[in-house]
Amino acid sequence: MTIIAGPCSIESRQQLAEAVATLTADSRVAMVRGGVWKPRTRPGGFEGIGLPALQWVAELKAERPFAFCCEVALPEHVEMCLRHGVDAVWIGARTTANPFAMSELAQALRGTALPVMVKNAPSPDVRLWAGAIERCQAATTGVVSAILRGFDIYNNLGYRNAPLWDVALELRRLMPSLPLLCDPSHITGRRDAIAATAQTALDLGLDGLMVEVHPHPADALTDADQQLTPHQFIAVLDGLVERRSDSQKADSALADCRAQIDAIDQQLLQLLQRRMDIARDIATVKRQLDLPLYQPQRWQTLLDHHRAAAQAIGLDPDFATRLFNLIHSESLRTQQEL
Repeated sequence: MTIIAGPCSIESRQQLAEAVATLTADSRVAMVRGGVWKPRTRPGGFEGIGLPALQWVAELKAERPFAFCCEVALPEHVEMCLRHGVDAVWIGARTTANPFAMSELAQALRGTALPVMVKNAPSPDVRLWAGAIERCQAATTGVVSAILRGFDIYNNLGYRNAPLWDVALELRRLMPSLPLLCDPSHITGRRDAIAATAQTALDLGLDGLMVEVHPHPADALTDADQQLTPHQFIAVLDGLVERRSDSQKADSALADCRAQIDAIDQQLLQLLQRRMDIARDIATVKRQLDLPLYQPQRWQTLLDHHRAAAQAIGLDPDFATRLFNLIHSESLRTQQEL
């Protein structure tokens, strides 16, 4: 498990020195993070120290060797990081979302061995995330990793940025050898929820964590509510359970359950095929009667019924809604083809 920790923003040499001293005292921390450039959504806030922060990092690394990473968004950021001995960089969500910016960063990384971590874009588009990663892989010989920091959706489900774990797991399916970390600080936006989200990430097989830790979070100039004190951070680490079971034992213990699931999945596919065949018959009748394919009142009645039926047997009604909306969309697409 890889652990990266440090303040959201480097605010002073003293603050950085204090953070480095406390974090490097724990052997579980592989790398210290710190924001150097912090452009805000709206102007007027603290936007980072910039180059002087990198100079402080270099000075402290000479006194006490440690690995350090920071965010880059422009080619000149990469160049300054390389000049000041930064050990790794990450690319933030908004930059990931911009293929033009990613191309420029990739060009700045070309021919280097600088490790790069790519956070997901704000929108849950796994192809956009994968594309940014591929640009970095083609440029640097260093290790390229991904960081799940959550997604900005209409209803963030109580999070600052909804984790949408299925998107991260789809990225893992597409890129199985890619290291995948979780940023529970940006997902939750609250220090009291970090431990539970970090444990969920490990339970799902993610490879590590990037956590925001500040010597004095109440005085932080950025993201004060989501930063842990060093003491709180150590308590979170102490409470985590890393699940690494023997694959052969797991395969043996789960063989019967997996066989049952495989059989049920096959039945589901056959039933869905039968449903689509009936949908085609319905489309034929609708066209004969000059009826629109989409019947909103009928669909709302069915959806209400499915939600109630799901709840009655212990299934999440919201899951039933997502499932049947997907089935209904495919049914309409099938009908349109006739």
